[in-house]
Amino acid sequence: MTTRDAALFDPGLQPERTALAWRRTALALTLGPLVAARLLAPQLGLLTAVAALLGLVVGGSIAGAAWIRYRTMHRALTGEGHRRHLPGGALLLMTATVPLAGGVIALGVLVARL
Repeated sequence: MTTRDAALFDPGLQPERTALAWRRTALALTLGPLVAARLLAPQLGLLTAVAALLGLVVGGSIAGAAWIRYRTMHRALTGEGHRRHLPGGALLLMTATVPLAGGVIALGVLVARL
């Protein structure tokens, strides 16, 4: 490890805190549709099961992507990997798109029920 690479890595727990924050986000995006499905099952029927399954898939995908991002960042910061392979903003975009899509779908269901 060169001096320049050593200066890149902070031995503090910032990468671990970021990984934990992504885990909490994935958990919230997984549990939200499950709780909504539990509460709205009598009113929406089969649509709630589809939403709950979709929530599980999306939450699991975000958790997996967050883990891969953490490992990639950790390897790059410790000098085990290449800095040119650092992850971009795809995880953030995916995480922001999920609640937006959920809100649009909920609005569509509400308007259709009127």
